[in-house]
Amino acid sequence: MKLIFFIKSSTIDINRYTIKDLTGSTGRLDVIARCILSALITEEGFEKDVQIWTFLDKYGTYIFNSESLNYEDFPKNELLLTDYIVKLLQKDNSIVDKQANPLNSVSFSNKNIFEALNDFKDLSYNIFIMSEEGENFSNKIKELKSKENLLFIMGDQSGDVLDSKELIKLNFPSLSLGTQSYLASSVIRLIKLNLLNLI
Repeated sequence: MKLIFFIKSSTIDINRYTIKDLTGSTGRLDVIARCILSALITEEGFEKDVQIWTFLDKYGTYIFNSESLNYEDFPKNELLLTDYIVKLLQKDNSIVDKQANPLNSVSFSNKNIFEALNDFKDLSYNIFIMSEEGENFSNKIKELKSKENLLFIMGDQSGDVLDSKELIKLNFPSLSLGTQSYLASSVIRLIKLNLLNLI
């Protein structure tokens, strides 16, 4: 099974970045870092066949693919990962930084979230929106496990993506993990727990 997660943020801004204040100086890049860790990391290494696409309005689209990253060098805590993502977004072209940044194999794309969704739709991916108003996830687990290629769209802090006319027009089904509100990183963990035979 191939799992892909899409998460978008319009708030990320690293112009005043300081590692002493991740939340206040990056526009909540720490949230994105937490989602990346939730998607890719297991106790033994990277998940197989998992990607997380991060759509950052001011910086473009960055694709974290478990198959192309080096687990030994990958920053495994939120603080370190956020710091390296900042360096990646700054696009520092110095040889020293390029060699030192373990995120150099992260792919960049100019595509926005809707262009990418249409691409995956054409590739016959099974695409779902994670929303509190959706169908109960637990009712669909058996069906989801029978699929080979799954893509889940996470909401952003503002909710703009899930409420957008462009997304509604694509008519993807919605799934819910219940009435309780979860952080996007927790939603990713719960999806993995249910679908990758971990429970």
